[in-house]
Amino acid sequence: MISLLLLSNLLLWKFDDRGIRQIHHLKTAIEAQKAENAALAERNSALEAEVNSLKKGLEAIEERARAEMGMIGKGETFFYLLEETTTPASSKKIGKK
Repeated sequence: MISLLLLSNLLLWKFDDRGIRQIHHLKTAIEAQKAENAALAERNSALEAEVNSLKKGLEAIEERARAEMGMIGKGETFFYLLEETTTPASSKKIGKK
C-alpha cells in the first residue's frame, strides 16, 4: 500500500510535461504573456488613434511638422532666440602698467 502511495506521489510530482511543476511553470508563463499582450494592445490602440488623427485632421499633421521638422505656417513669424553668454571675470586678461 505504501509503495502504491509513493508511486502515485512520484507520478504526480514527476518532471515531464504533465507534472505539477511543469503546470505551475506554464501558468506563470501564461500570466506573463497575458501582461505583455495587454501592454502591446494598449500601445496598438494609441498608435491606431494617432493614425486616425493623421488621416482625418490637419491639426495633427501641423503639430508633427512643427515639432519634428521645425516648420512654420503661412503668416507666422519665426523668432530664433540666442542665449546671451557671459565671460567670467576671472578669465578676462587685465593688464597693469
